[in-house]
Amino acid sequence: MTDIVNAVLVRDGCVLLARRSAARKAYPGLWSFPGGHVEDGEGFEQALERELREEVGIVPTEYRPLAPIVDPHVATTVYRIYSVTAWCGEPVILDEEHSELRWFPLNAAASLPDLALEAYRPLFDGLVVHA
Repeated sequence: MTDIVNAVLVRDGCVLLARRSAARKAYPGLWSFPGGHVEDGEGFEQALERELREEVGIVPTEYRPLAPIVDPHVATTVYRIYSVTAWCGEPVILDEEHSELRWFPLNAAASLPDLALEAYRPLFDGLVVHA
C-alpha cells in the first residue's frame, strides 16, 4: 500500500490548488493539492506537516482528516486528504513538484475540467457545507 497525504487549504471560501509539473509521472499538468508520500515510520499528520513545509513553505496549525481517496488507476495508492483551515506562512512553490499555485472559489474548483482525480469534485461539495 502506498499512502500519500494531501492538504486541501481552505480560506475565505476558496481552495488552494497546485498544478502538477508537466514532468510528473502521475497526472502531469493537472490540478491537485500539495502533499506527497508518507515515509517509512512516519504518521499521516507528520507527513502532512513535512510535505507542506517542503513544497509550499507553510506549517499547518488547524486541520482535520477527510475521507481517503483510492487512486482509480493504482488501487494500492491511497490519498489521505486533510482539510487545512489555518497555517503559519503564505503558500509559495518551493520545489519542482508543481508549476503553479492558485486560489479558486470552491464552486469554480469543482467545475475545473483538468482536475487530477474526479473524486475531488464531491470533496469540494463537502467543503462548501463545512466552510
